[in-house]
Amino acid sequence: MKETSFRNIEAGVILLAASLLLSAIAFAGQTGFFDALKRRLQADGLDAEKVEQVYGDSRVRLDAGAVARYFVHDEARIDYKRYLDDYWVNKARAYMRRQKRPLESARLRYGVSPEVITSILLIETHLGGYLGKRSVLNTLSTMAAMADEKAQRYLWKRLPASVRISWPLFRKKARRKAGWAYTELKALLVYTFEQGIDPLQIKGSYAGAIGLAQFMPSNILAFGRDGNGDGRIDLFDHHDAIESIAAYLKHYGWKSGLDRRRASKVIYHYNHSSYYVDTVLDLADLLKG
Repeated sequence: MKETSFRNIEAGVILLAASLLLSAIAFAGQTGFFDALKRRLQADGLDAEKVEQVYGDSRVRLDAGAVARYFVHDEARIDYKRYLDDYWVNKARAYMRRQKRPLESARLRYGVSPEVITSILLIETHLGGYLGKRSVLNTLSTMAAMADEKAQRYLWKRLPASVRISWPLFRKKARRKAGWAYTELKALLVYTFEQGIDPLQIKGSYAGAIGLAQFMPSNILAFGRDGNGDGRIDLFDHHDAIESIAAYLKHYGWKSGLDRRRASKVIYHYNHSSYYVDTVLDLADLLKG
């Protein structure tokens, strides 16, 4: 895609986010934007008082910008190959020296090589250098609320022409994302309630991914590990993130000595992009050298 086209799309996202931000508070107040969502969470067994407390917090708000980005995201435009440059390779090697003990522990326990784990951490968050700035709770709540057609139409009518798709296609995609987001939102609240964490303090990506490993909340529940033995699962801690990645890959079939074809299939579960998978494995090869 030409650079000018990319800038036009990004500008459309910014315009959409700005216009929705100006009117989101009024919209939420008129319709009780998260009321149905609260009732559904409570009906599904989450602590009613805690749910009310969370959604009664003044920090809870619509995140229109995160929702809008789903309509322009294109995995093929991401330049993963830049992580094969000497600058990033050297940073990864330094990280492996700093985190030698947890990386070796993960290798012994799960059979996943330090090079593969480090490659994933580098591509996901620059080894912890960039963890995302959006409220994960607001992101997932906004997308989950899109199960309501009124909310869908509200967003669709404000899409700039440069990124607008047909109403039937938008509605179909919004419904699919809403169902997925609700599952992740519920997992986020279960995780934070169990761990005694304020869910509104957790920042992440526009998709709701969390921590060094960029796990979705449901993956934290399934594969999160207490790598440092402090009794908590914290994906912002390097030891926990390293062990969690290893546990995830082992679950999907990783074992010592996998050839590239089989290793690719395992890593594809982490990110459904062949560009991503190839870069992880190419970088891991460089780190072995």
